Amino acid sequence: MSTPQTNDPARNGRFLRALRRESVDATPVWLMRQAGRYLPEYRATRAAAGSFLKMAQTPELACEVTLQPLRRFDLDAAILFSDILTVPDAMGLGLYFVDGEGPKFQHPVRSVADIGKLAVPDMGSSLRYVMDAVRLIRRELDPKIPLIGFSGSPWTLACYMVEGGGSDNYGKVKALALNEPAAMHKLLGIVTEAVIAYLSAQRDAGAQALQVFDTWGGTLSPAMYREFSLPYLARIAAAFKGGAVPLILFGKGNAPHLDALFDSGADAIGVDWTVTMEDAARRNGGRVALQGNLDPAMLYGSPDAVRAQVRNVLDSYRDGNGGSRDGHVFNLGHGMSPDMNPDHVAALVDEVHRYSAR
Repeated sequence: MSTPQTNDPARNGRFLRALRRESVDATPVWLMRQAGRYLPEYRATRAAAGSFLKMAQTPELACEVTLQPLRRFDLDAAILFSDILTVPDAMGLGLYFVDGEGPKFQHPVRSVADIGKLAVPDMGSSLRYVMDAVRLIRRELDPKIPLIGFSGSPWTLACYMVEGGGSDNYGKVKALALNEPAAMHKLLGIVTEAVIAYLSAQRDAGAQALQVFDTWGGTLSPAMYREFSLPYLARIAAAFKGGAVPLILFGKGNAPHLDALFDSGADAIGVDWTVTMEDAARRNGGRVALQGNLDPAMLYGSPDAVRAQVRNVLDSYRDGNGGSRDGHVFNLGHGMSPDMNPDHVAALVDEVHRYSAR
């Protein structure tokens, strides 16, 4: 495992210090989907590019979109502009997007034979455009601002791969897990190795933190989560444990599984808005850093209402963490939506820093 340079200026910034549970002058903040359709400059870039995939697969455009929210807001981290489905696309599934319907695959995985054809893609060829984007962003980004690389979780990627796109009930992927559990574990094993290779390549290209999005882990029953999601998240965490680049595990609907996630080996756990930060911090007991967890819908409130909700989250974390704000990265409990007002985002970021200032 390669080790990032120790003279990295971002290491002493709020975000990475908070992930190490060190004291900071104010709580750091970044937002999931902070580079997205709510920004007019993003929409202009996408219109010029012609498609989402063109933006994601062109390093110069991915760099531009990554940097756009940093020009507007005093954010403490940037996150690579890409998509969680780049890995299965590189496996030959044929990713495409349908307006109003989202991502689709031309060749979904539906059988044991389909799984047998899968292999970990070559990061230096089929996914080189991602690593080129990471390197370019690091050159263009303020050296004091860390860059987050990311991947989807094995279970979440498997959902898209088997369903062929989004789903209302995940019937196909759950049927495969129930009827052919050995095949599902083989699929998840291949995807896990691909995710580890993908995150490692992003780290080696210059990403200073990594996040795994287990977006659909919350669709599983507790027993199925323990079998088909948690072990693979722990395997990823083990691959990065003790390294200089911290790993964040985020799961939508992961509140019932927080205690197991705290012991997964990750450096930080992101939580959604269905659990209070007070409860999450108390259950955590200082084992790892915590990230979250304002309900994204709160951004539809007025700027004053947003500021009040920000204070509630910050106080909730402090109350559950023995009066300390250390070890907390402020974020939403999921990503922003396209119709959100940038002025409300500005109020959120400003209030996090103002209210949490030591």
